[in-house]
Amino acid sequence: MTSVLEESVWRLMHEALELYHDSPPATDQLQHHLSRFDEPLRIAIAGPWQAGKSTLVNAIVGEEVAPIEVPDAEQVFTWYQDGPEPHATAYPAGIELPVARTANGLRVDIRRWQPAPVNDLLVTWPSRALRNATIVDTPALPASGDKILRDADAVLYLTRDGRGTDLEWLESAQDGAVARAAPVNVILVLSRADEIGGGRIDALLAAKQLARKHHRDHHVGSLCLAVVALGGLLALAGRVLSDRDFSALSTLARTPRLELEPYLLTTDRFVGEDFPALVEVETRIDLLDRLGIFGVRLATTLIRTGTGTDTRAGLAAELVRRSGLSELREAVGRCFVDRADALKARSALTALESVLRGEPRPGSEKLLADLEHTLTNAHDFRELRLVAALQGHRIKFGAELETEARRLVGEGGVAPAARLGVDPRTNPGQLWDLASQALARWQEQTEDPLLSLEQRRAAGVVVRSCEGILHALSS
Repeated sequence: MTSVLEESVWRLMHEALELYHDSPPATDQLQHHLSRFDEPLRIAIAGPWQAGKSTLVNAIVGEEVAPIEVPDAEQVFTWYQDGPEPHATAYPAGIELPVARTANGLRVDIRRWQPAPVNDLLVTWPSRALRNATIVDTPALPASGDKILRDADAVLYLTRDGRGTDLEWLESAQDGAVARAAPVNVILVLSRADEIGGGRIDALLAAKQLARKHHRDHHVGSLCLAVVALGGLLALAGRVLSDRDFSALSTLARTPRLELEPYLLTTDRFVGEDFPALVEVETRIDLLDRLGIFGVRLATTLIRTGTGTDTRAGLAAELVRRSGLSELREAVGRCFVDRADALKARSALTALESVLRGEPRPGSEKLLADLEHTLTNAHDFRELRLVAALQGHRIKFGAELETEARRLVGEGGVAPAARLGVDPRTNPGQLWDLASQALARWQEQTEDPLLSLEQRRAAGVVVRSCEGILHALSS
């Protein structure tokens, strides 16, 4: 542990362990969070029923590993982590479960755990996508909300359109000193993007425009670091498209367009009789399961009219590109993976706050004060707060300065080149010059009498970020 924030958290957690040495529940919780600093980041995929959580898990992993069917009465969290071979363990009993790797992905025999109660299922699966983070497939909100806040470092929050009651849980998650001080560990995902606009062929474009609108919204911007539109089925299809799928879609594409189009309007027509293409009903049903009716229309159009989509690999790549999965991966990288240490520190402080408030005793008030001091002064959290304030338009600069401020505090990535908005291959000397110029520019803003106190304080955060860039370049 090397950063100032990590050192502060480490000290606070050990002081709390000493204070609560005679309380097994408290020490277990504190030790658990200390050990998590050496583990991958935990990213929960959360949302209401049928938001597309398991579909997104599969799209990220690149294979069909979710959902694992559990009894209706069970509220089971399924944790996916990288490992050399498929493996599954049910907790708290620690029961090893038979796992089969099939052509369609993962099959786990859940009968082994019954009648023992199970809260968590840990699945090991060899996947490059899981090397930097453990992905958690969660039961539907709101029932799973408290456990998500307790166990996850970051959240991909899935919603159909980001309106109305879909944001209520995010609003409620801002309770507590840690949540208020570092409020943003969420990416909002419009997960059924292909359904926006009645499933028209331009639905994904409309969804991406809606995502940009949400990102600029004062309220939504204060609750999340990014808003991404995703066609979940399309993303998964692009990741697992088979030769059989491509062959069937190619047959559809070769059918005269005017003959085929009426049968691509509804699922009933698509699987009905008198179909104009030589594609079996069972195959058409499989295509619907894989792509949805929107995806079938899009894939057929791409094969018929596109260039580079006349092969399975070419079509798969284009489906992934159009789905929004690449944008989501990029957002996860810059908002979560790049800030993994700060997010894990945030989780540890959340656990510490819970212990101190849930089991007060002499000495806990001082630790609470130290915790709040850490929250106030940790630059990592100041950056997160400023990102949220700029996105929510609670603090404003001129357009050019605001764009630079958001970049310098790490909204688009925390590497020096990303903060400075230049090519990653830029040489260190040029980076130093650019960082020095930015530092001088923002030092002037901290002293500008025409700016409000809040603006000057925000400029001070940007100055500290510039100093951090120079420190990183000199080390």
